[in-house]
Amino acid sequence: MRYPNGKKFEETPAVVTKHHDTSRRGMTLENDINRSNSHYLSEHVANIHKKPTPVTIVNVSYPSRNKAKITEAYFKIPSTTDYNGIYRSRYIDFEAKECKSRTAFPFSSIHKHQIEHLKDVMMHGAIAFVIIRMNYYDTDYLIKAEDLISYYNETERRSLPYDWIKEKGHVIKRSYLIPVDYIKVIDEVYFRR
Repeated sequence: MRYPNGKKFEETPAVVTKHHDTSRRGMTLENDINRSNSHYLSEHVANIHKKPTPVTIVNVSYPSRNKAKITEAYFKIPSTTDYNGIYRSRYIDFEAKECKSRTAFPFSSIHKHQIEHLKDVMMHGAIAFVIIRMNYYDTDYLIKAEDLISYYNETERRSLPYDWIKEKGHVIKRSYLIPVDYIKVIDEVYFRR
C-alpha cells in the first residue's frame, strides 16, 4: 500500500516496556477533561481551560535560529489548581487527580496550597471542586471542595477513604463526545431548584 505522495506504508512494531513511567501520571484524566472542555466551548456551554504552569526559563540552547530548545527551567511559584473558567455566570475552579488505589485517595496527591486556593475561591463565590478518577473502579467523581476541606481539617487520616468518596462524591458520567461530563454534575449539585 502507498500513500498519495507515493511513499510506502511501513508498520512499526509496538514497543513494550516493563518500567512504569510516572512522568505522564494523570495525563489520561487531563486529556479527557481537555476534550470535554473543547466540546463545552464549541457548543457554547462553558468556557473552562487548563491553567498553564508558571515556569522561569534559565537556559536556552540555540543550535540554529529556528530550533531554540529550553534546557533548564524552574517552577516560579507553586501552581494553584488545574482548571478555571466560567459557567452560567459563575466562576469555576477545580483540581483533577487520578488515583490507582482501590481503598483511598492519598492527601499527599493534593497540596496544602491547592486546598488553601480552593478555600479562597469558594470564599469569593466560586464553584470549587476536585475531580478524582479512581482507576481501579474506572469511575470519575466530583468532590465538592467544601466537603473535601472539611474532611481534610477534621481527620487525622492521611487519605480520603473510598467509602467516603462514594458517599460524598458525585459520579461523573462518560460519553464518547464528553469523556468527563462534569457540567451535568455541576447542574445537579449547584444549580438544582
